[in-house]
Amino acid sequence: MSQRRVVNPVVDLLREPKGQRDRQLLFGDTVTVSEVADEWSLVISDKDGYRGWVASGQLGELSPETHWILAPATHVYTQPDMKSADILSLSHGSRIRALSEQHGFLETELGYVPQVHAIPTFSRLTDPVAVSEQFLGTPYLWGGNSRFGLDCSGLVQAGLLACGTACPGDSSDQERQLGKTLPGGTLAERGDLLFWKGHVAWVAGENLLLHANAYHMAVAYEPMDKAIYRIEKQGDGAITSHIRL
Repeated sequence: MSQRRVVNPVVDLLREPKGQRDRQLLFGDTVTVSEVADEWSLVISDKDGYRGWVASGQLGELSPETHWILAPATHVYTQPDMKSADILSLSHGSRIRALSEQHGFLETELGYVPQVHAIPTFSRLTDPVAVSEQFLGTPYLWGGNSRFGLDCSGLVQAGLLACGTACPGDSSDQERQLGKTLPGGTLAERGDLLFWKGHVAWVAGENLLLHANAYHMAVAYEPMDKAIYRIEKQGDGAITSHIRL
């Protein structure tokens, strides 16, 4: 086994080589490589234990990161100047190594990142719902884990990891491993999680959910009572768990 680092902005974690996407990894994520077959590597994601295949060319040598991207997304520029050419975009949660600080930018191996969009690696936020609210309008993407596309469990994981809370990648594992399950009829509070079979949503306020969902095909707010009714009517059943972190 060996340790490697993701060197592309977003990398699909596949069920099998050239197969279906299950989740995604971000630039700077570290993985343990357990098997190599032709140009593919079977990896285990260090941040959540998720297992899958990635193209080996999307992995590189470890490099100690100094910052992670706090903004929903950021551009990487050729120069420490917002008017210089942009090279690529990085999602919230990407991990970078700053080589120097120049004129409000962090110099990295990729180029220059606005310093205001990044915080030191050891820094953590305190409100996972507020983090998740930054992703409002992000397109829904099955297995998505970035600002460029999210699914329901990806949204929850992004909020919790930014606050230093370990979080699995799938909603079924989140339901089993996160927080405390509350009795039916408990009044929902901001920061609670509601689970259905194959779906999870944040409680964002009184009678208000925040979730990445296929109905809106985006990260969206939805009245809680309407969402509960809609999800059950479309055949996906009733709430299976109400969890408080």
